[in-house]
Amino acid sequence: MPEIAVIDYGMGNLRSVAKALHHVAPNRDIVVSADPAVIRAARRVVLPGQSAMPDCIRCLDETGLRDVVMEVVRDRPFLGICLGLQMLFDESEEGPTATLGVVEGRVVRFRDEDMLSASGDRLKVPHMGWSPVRQTRSHPLWAEIPDATRFYFAHSYYPAPADPEIGAGTAAYPTPFTCAIAQANIFAVQFHPEKSHRAGLQLLANFVAWDGRA
Repeated sequence: MPEIAVIDYGMGNLRSVAKALHHVAPNRDIVVSADPAVIRAARRVVLPGQSAMPDCIRCLDETGLRDVVMEVVRDRPFLGICLGLQMLFDESEEGPTATLGVVEGRVVRFRDEDMLSASGDRLKVPHMGWSPVRQTRSHPLWAEIPDATRFYFAHSYYPAPADPEIGAGTAAYPTPFTCAIAQANIFAVQFHPEKSHRAGLQLLANFVAWDGRA
């Protein structure tokens, strides 16, 4: 039985995520797998994602892994990364695309008319680079990570939860948006912990130790 399964549905920064997990948990059994039986047997599951939402959902369906994701997201520690966060919501403006509906809310695009910095400079979409994350609630995955620590982002869309209470962190570009959510055994982030150096590794180490309770 693997300790952690990184879901391989043909999309996402899988090897980088797995490598970062191996770094923080060298003695744990960590697998990158498209095998439903292996994923179902894992004690913890990670769903990464990058590229376009329509492609991610199509690959999830073509590999037959949608049902597996819907099972494991409900009963064990589950970490969503980037599109792995966005896929959890009801729908995305990208496409537009119907997504998994685990979390109520939509995924929306940064509005061009809002892309002005405080000094009046035009900001680019996608949002790429390092931004401080404000922790809006306490959670075991924030352990040993100071508030306003910078994480690495690369995205044009972000989640808009129907229930603001599930938000666990915000970043600003230029106005605040939800970049982390926590709901029962689920923690999911818009940023890339596997690319966020020490802070990202700490978050992954916290996930490895997490029992799935807030």
